[in-house]
Amino acid sequence: MEKIFVVKRVAEKLWAAENGIDATLEQAAELMTGIVEARKDLQISHIVVDPAIGKVAEAMSALAAARHAMIEAHHALNETKLRIGVRTKLDGGHPSLVEDHRVPDIISDRAVG
Repeated sequence: MEKIFVVKRVAEKLWAAENGIDATLEQAAELMTGIVEARKDLQISHIVVDPAIGKVAEAMSALAAARHAMIEAHHALNETKLRIGVRTKLDGGHPSLVEDHRVPDIISDRAVG
């Protein structure tokens, strides 16, 4: 099998994992908001929901750490791609397909004209 197709298959799984973490982080933030709003609506003490708030915050911290680790894996996989000789820019719809997406290549319309 051609290297480029294998690299693309791994890249798609990587993006799915990154997107999954982001979606879960977003849902956890919405849960946190929901707990705070519910406390206000029910007019109950902060003390009642404090344990839940603390656990959701702990989960969000773990998700943020997982997201950071996934980004590090992304960079490591980019290096691996280069080491195995895949240097073609794959710009099939995802920004992280470019060689080094940490600093985007932005070309002004004025510069082209």
